[in-house]
Amino acid sequence: MVGGSTRAVVADDSHFMRSVISDILQEGGVDVVAEAKNGREAVELVDEHRPDVVTMDVEMPEMDGIAAVEQIMDRCPTPVLMLSAHTDENADVTFEALDVGAVDFFTKPGGEVSMEMSRLKDQLVDMVLSVAEVDVTAPASPGSSTNSTAQPQSTGTASASEYDDDPTLIIGSSTGGPKMVESVLSELPLAADFRVLVVQHMPDGFTDRFAQRIDARSDYEVREAQDGDRIGGGEALVAAGDYHLRVKNYRSGRLRVKLSSDPPVNSVRPAVDVTMETAADVIDDPLVGVILTGMGNDGAAGIRRIKAAGGRTIAQDEATSAVYGMPQRAVETGCVDSVLPIDDIPAGIVDTIKREVT
Repeated sequence: MVGGSTRAVVADDSHFMRSVISDILQEGGVDVVAEAKNGREAVELVDEHRPDVVTMDVEMPEMDGIAAVEQIMDRCPTPVLMLSAHTDENADVTFEALDVGAVDFFTKPGGEVSMEMSRLKDQLVDMVLSVAEVDVTAPASPGSSTNSTAQPQSTGTASASEYDDDPTLIIGSSTGGPKMVESVLSELPLAADFRVLVVQHMPDGFTDRFAQRIDARSDYEVREAQDGDRIGGGEALVAAGDYHLRVKNYRSGRLRVKLSSDPPVNSVRPAVDVTMETAADVIDDPLVGVILTGMGNDGAAGIRRIKAAGGRTIAQDEATSAVYGMPQRAVETGCVDSVLPIDDIPAGIVDTIKREVT
């Protein structure tokens, strides 16, 4: 960054949207150094200006957002925030963009765009500034080797231990979280028989696709949460966009959830704190809370509540977090048992419910 100012390239095929986004970022203290009307221009302007961050439209002529992200990551790795329209087709394409290197996405509002964008301007500026801090030259992607002084406990051997009965796992994440959540659940053994609740800060229209992606990569049965859903071992629910996910009751190893349109908590809905706190209130079997990458402090109060209820807690380490906001706030509570790199978190989760056979 030059002189402390975050420098951005804005790419969108709509001149109007480029102007709106640029004006919002400029007013928020971001220096928009160039605007691109398609992906090809975006790649060239990134090469020329070497910005700190790019806002990238998904659908553009000549070269779309996905191809542009791929070229940027190959030629001049730069944090990219996708700007996606609120449609099913754009949800699929947006996740493809995350797969090829984009850090996160922001949904363009419907209706009167200029009015809606103005209403969301603080959120957009905060996200752009947060994404700009991500180091994509040495990505902390799942599967990469990492060094950390905090290591999970020894998992022992399968014949020397067994799992506690009826455990519940709650995972909270935000910026940079989708790939991390997928990684954790793809490595979580079905034999551990967790009931899993995932709270990823993500808007309505994207959480169903997110659940489908995890389901395809995990041995667990994963779906978007519906009001009144019940799950048992080996099943997972993803909090629906724009609804808090509350744990309503828990009996005989099965938990029931309720969707709530109560006001945002920590400025977000769904909020990790809501799910963790309601789970801690009603679940009396093993409970594990995990906070992954994300900006803000959502999840810190939930971690406190889980710890107070006798549960176990894990936070992702700074080195492998895209944004070390939520994990850091959780660690600062003093209620986190283990701070682990992303590749070690699945084993760390399983360790919490293993008991030695005597």
